[in-house]
Amino acid sequence: MRLTRRVLVRTGVLAGLFPVFERLAAPVLGVSALAQTRNGEAPADWRHGLSLFGELKYPADFKHFDYVNPQAPKAGTVRLMAVGTFDNFNEVVAGLKGSIAAGTGMISDTLLAPALDEVSTEYGLIAEAVTHARDFSHATFRLRAAARHHDGKPITVDDVIFSMQSFKKHSPGLAAYYRHVAKMEQTGEREVTFIFDGPGNREMPLILGQLNVLPKHWWEGTDASGRKRDVGATTLEPPLGNGAYRIKEFVPGRTVVYERVKDYWGRDLNVNVGRDNFDELRFEYFRDGTVALEAFKADHLDWRTENVAKNWATAYDFPAVKEKRVVLEEFPQRSRGIMQAFAFNTRRDKFKDPRVRRAFNFAYDFEEMNKQIFFGQYTRIKSYFEGTELACSGLPQGQELEILEPLRDKVPPEVFTTEYTNPVGGSAENVRANLREAMRLLKEAGYEVRNQRLVNAKSGEVLSLEILTEDPSIERIILFYKPSLERLGITVNVRTVDDPQYENRLRNWDFDMIVATWPESLSPGNEQRDYWGSQAADTPGSRNYVGIKNPAIDALIERVIFAKDRAELVAATRALDRVLLWNNYVVPQFTSDKSRTARWDRFNRQDPLPKYGASAFPTIWWWDAEKASRTGTRP
Repeated sequence: MRLTRRVLVRTGVLAGLFPVFERLAAPVLGVSALAQTRNGEAPADWRHGLSLFGELKYPADFKHFDYVNPQAPKAGTVRLMAVGTFDNFNEVVAGLKGSIAAGTGMISDTLLAPALDEVSTEYGLIAEAVTHARDFSHATFRLRAAARHHDGKPITVDDVIFSMQSFKKHSPGLAAYYRHVAKMEQTGEREVTFIFDGPGNREMPLILGQLNVLPKHWWEGTDASGRKRDVGATTLEPPLGNGAYRIKEFVPGRTVVYERVKDYWGRDLNVNVGRDNFDELRFEYFRDGTVALEAFKADHLDWRTENVAKNWATAYDFPAVKEKRVVLEEFPQRSRGIMQAFAFNTRRDKFKDPRVRRAFNFAYDFEEMNKQIFFGQYTRIKSYFEGTELACSGLPQGQELEILEPLRDKVPPEVFTTEYTNPVGGSAENVRANLREAMRLLKEAGYEVRNQRLVNAKSGEVLSLEILTEDPSIERIILFYKPSLERLGITVNVRTVDDPQYENRLRNWDFDMIVATWPESLSPGNEQRDYWGSQAADTPGSRNYVGIKNPAIDALIERVIFAKDRAELVAATRALDRVLLWNNYVVPQFTSDKSRTARWDRFNRQDPLPKYGASAFPTIWWWDAEKASRTGTRP
């Protein structure tokens, strides 16, 4: 399952955290009625929720999730930070055109809503019930009669079909995610059926529940100046929504404010009770992380997720922390794995040889970097699914070996003979040995040193690269790495550009190397095509930044997507992980299993927090007037 922008927003991950969304075994479902037969099939049960792992925790008549406070007051404003800029409120083209405004996904509801204390489970939101074929060849959602857009018009089947068509047409990532949706049709007054291009994709009913529903009549209408709207274009006209919040005001590129919709149609639903408690959510944009930190210290922001280890170790010693008016807290990340890495653009000839890519890993001294600039807070990533049971280890065996065996002649031989490990630095002796090994690999790949520069022995072309970033805080990581590469004779330039230029260069694959991050759910599925699939390599806006076109990886992605049970899913994902690693597409970086946060002490929450929701701020938190009075008046 993909950790989409809409899911991030819907689960309250507005400050750079990760939500839970997992794909596991076959759905186990809550029963409330019987569906009509379709094409002669036996009738299937209508369900109030879907789970891909175990039984549903909550029955059909549950009142609210256990991790919320149903009496939470509705009040207050939260001031959050965003980095970069924005010029678009249309999520349909997010990632392909423009820069989407933070929080935009809050204005639209999804068919189903996630539970943050269960693995891969969703309950009815816009859809009051769902059913699917036993062979997963189609799924039907029944919409709530009370569901309304903010203009009071009902949410219809036409809206759902229009939304799916729009996202598939204009969003490369979602086109891959929903690739198996072959047809949509209205099968009842409030029922929409999605027909798939084949059976067996167990994930499809659940990921369809993540679909943000757009108002067709608004997008096909005209704006205040009489111009026809275009769902495939960027816009700064606040879109009509149907969620708990709507856009109140904004300054392009600087500020966007969302207000709670007082007459929100779904405010009393069990999946919404106790959440969305703030009257306003305000995002302030910053181009520089240092300025954002100073804004937080000056009480111009309420909450900060700290992604810089040095800041966490040294920057939070100001008076408000000592006076306990600012609270520092780490929240465990149990809901995801992650790969963060220096990513090669293998569309460029100089990076096509895996020996060259492996040499770059030998030049990366993580241990020294961790000691010098990270204060020892990180661990080295050694898996694309780091931090989960899906990460490969040792040598393949059992079902994983069975899955890999037919691909033996299509994958690196090390997949079967050698456990993947990263080089270990941290000492002068280790660094020298690693650089010697890197030079050996480069010589094997046809390079040699001439006049202290590494050149292709045949063409005489110097091996040079530009490492591209949009985030100044990442520069220090790159600059620490740069001298090691230069010791090998590689020419390295570091280029920091603004957010729009960075996005445009990524869409056009105009880079040598970037720092990329791929968050992974506990149950990967259709999103893997967008990350590593051959088709995505040529699709602007996809997350296959590396440009992977590998038949073996394509085959393993299909095994992941069509896994028949949890055991097969784990085995197939470990096989995919192993093959990705041994192709050396990236130089893995570092991670932590905790989210570091700082907040002005004006808020409260239920205890304990949901297991898979990290901090779940601000979704299930609320304004605490008593605490706020002790903390002081905000500027």
